Amino acid sequence: MAQNSSKTVCIGCHSGFWGDTETAAVQLVRHGKVDYLVSDYLAEVTMSIMAAQKMRNPQLGYATDFVQVVMAPLAREIAEKKIKVITNAGGVNPQACRDAVLKACEAAGVKLKVAVVLGDDLLPRIDELRGLDIREMDTGAELPGKVVSMNAYLGGFPIARALSEGADVVITGRCVDSAVTLGALIHAFDWTMDDHDRLAAGTLCGHIIECGAQCNGGNFTDWRLVPDYDEMGFPVAEVSADGSFVLGKPDGTGGLITTATVAEQMLYEIGDPRAYMVPDVVCDFTQATYSQVGKDRVRVSGAKGRPPTDTYKVSTTWPDGYKLSTIFMLGGREAVAKGQASADAIIKKTRRMFREKNMGDYRDLSIEIIGGEATYGPHARTQDSREVVVKIAAKHDQKEALGLLGREIAPMATGGVVGMTGSFGAGRASPSPVIRMFSCLVPKALVPVTIEMDGSSITMERAAKSGGFTTADLPVEAPAAPALPTTGPNAATATVPLVALAYGRSGDKGDNANIGIFARRPEYEPILDAEVTEEAVAKYFAHRIQGKVTRWRLPGIHGFNFLLRQALGGGGMASLKADPLAKAFAQMLLDMPVRVPASLADARDTSR
Repeated sequence: MAQNSSKTVCIGCHSGFWGDTETAAVQLVRHGKVDYLVSDYLAEVTMSIMAAQKMRNPQLGYATDFVQVVMAPLAREIAEKKIKVITNAGGVNPQACRDAVLKACEAAGVKLKVAVVLGDDLLPRIDELRGLDIREMDTGAELPGKVVSMNAYLGGFPIARALSEGADVVITGRCVDSAVTLGALIHAFDWTMDDHDRLAAGTLCGHIIECGAQCNGGNFTDWRLVPDYDEMGFPVAEVSADGSFVLGKPDGTGGLITTATVAEQMLYEIGDPRAYMVPDVVCDFTQATYSQVGKDRVRVSGAKGRPPTDTYKVSTTWPDGYKLSTIFMLGGREAVAKGQASADAIIKKTRRMFREKNMGDYRDLSIEIIGGEATYGPHARTQDSREVVVKIAAKHDQKEALGLLGREIAPMATGGVVGMTGSFGAGRASPSPVIRMFSCLVPKALVPVTIEMDGSSITMERAAKSGGFTTADLPVEAPAAPALPTTGPNAATATVPLVALAYGRSGDKGDNANIGIFARRPEYEPILDAEVTEEAVAKYFAHRIQGKVTRWRLPGIHGFNFLLRQALGGGGMASLKADPLAKAFAQMLLDMPVRVPASLADARDTSR
């Protein structure tokens, strides 16, 4: 049972990815009144980039911004205010990150205890793990022959242990994004591995704030309501011992915190909301609720937890040939048609050159006319655009072949279709390695975790509980509601864009995209249930997806989450698509026409 039930702790998140604004940390340290400062720097792509850096220089392989932008300028203030700092900036080289932080503290004239959490890096054990017949989670494929990085997603208990040992700064390698927050809460409230509801609530808190300002109005559907994007406030969660929390931001900062901005973020990059799996707990977000308790203050509660699985998710990256992506602008009448003709000519010519040089064909090819709404496929509305950006992306086994493609873009300015104004960037586009992701599961018992601090090492007896959860434990999803009647006294309907009824947020998980929507008003939920079905979404995105679509309910917010499988052309760095991370998928879906009772359409403004 958790202790310290009367207190609250304040946690601020200053980074949602490696490259987030440098204004966030100073804002939270000086004006956020935080007890813990947390940050998330890692994505699957980031791990492969860091692995390549470490191969070139053994002192790299971590998020250098954490040292240069956060610790170097703010170490003294962090020490004076006794703020605990938790980050996964360690990437594939947590020890090097620790050493750099200690140097920054020394330069600032302060002493902070810096701990590192180790054990996520499984690459040195690749031969051992091959003997387990590890398979890819979605496809069942075998572990690739050449692997660049292999990291288990660790949880919050090692972070909590480091804090209990007196650490002022905790640096991890790969961990679940929300674990930097959950670890602080486990420590602050003495949560145990059996406190499943609290662990789920703490995970939801971490999930809400892990992307920085994205819960404070960033990427919000009703973007015009959000003030002062140039001074965006970063999130501060005031958390109680039961895991419920009030989300706010420093006074005087921009952004917007409403039940809708926060609920949108819950939907970001999730699959089955009944079973959001992290190492420490299986979370059920379906009954989570949001209430406005003040200006830019929202209370979140209602998450539930189940015992966790026996395995860690492991993210593996591997090289798979080369790719090249290049863009150029083309203007004038019939710009979309001219852009397509230009791209077709370049590809036809280079294919002929490949044959003459005994090179193979392209392995994959993507031509997108940006400005002609290429990502919308059959739903595009701007075929008469007079300026477009032509994007050509290709994969090939031979780097030299893509180099040839890169050289054949510029000649089209004088020997191609009229209107080409030139390419963007410095010089010709260059080929780069294709880095693909392989996600698998490894038994927790095979992943020992240690903590290093002050020259000593602590071995975690159990870094995460093994509970044996299976999806068979989940309740059965209810079928979709009946379609609106087409005959009878209530049959009159009108068509409106989905955005008139719902908010939405989308994200990626490897090659899969998720789109979460929820009703603007509770009475709209039955319409969403009947109109925005798995079949309707699959049909609307038929030009983008190759796999199936699955829908789950979120009654707490009158919403639904969709998982679109094989939607991103391989996802991340492996994708040739203009939106490889599914950032705009929700925006596309919100434009889908849905039927509503005619009386409802007449009673509201549907001009969104």
